[in-house]
Amino acid sequence: MTIKILYNLIIILSITGLLLPSFFFAQTTDLPETPEDVKALGEKTLEVGEKEIPGIIKAMWQEQVLPVWQKMFGWFKANLWPKFYSWFQKEVTPEIEKRKPLIEEEFEKEKKEVKEELPQVGNSLWEKFMQIIKKF
Repeated sequence: MTIKILYNLIIILSITGLLLPSFFFAQTTDLPETPEDVKALGEKTLEVGEKEIPGIIKAMWQEQVLPVWQKMFGWFKANLWPKFYSWFQKEVTPEIEKRKPLIEEEFEKEKKEVKEELPQVGNSLWEKFMQIIKKF
């Protein structure tokens, strides 16, 4: 039931939004009567738009958009940034220092194993390559 009401409300608002501008133009007395008048009105609108729109956009940016973004950045910097920053500034160096000798030892073991396996892998790859060539 409520979806039907919402659907009808959206349709009514859409129709109203489409019709209201036409009522506005119907009430104005300076409507162009000939195609030349329409062309002159369009050219005048473009000229005014080219001159004033950059200034309007610049004013909107400086007076409305930029202050909002600055306030959001200030709030983020004051409220959220310290929490994120504290995650990265925790004292983890003692833990790293405790594990450093163990890590180095494991690294040396892995390095020796890789050096021992490398010639075997190289030979087996070469042998496989030769077998593929012999098949052809």
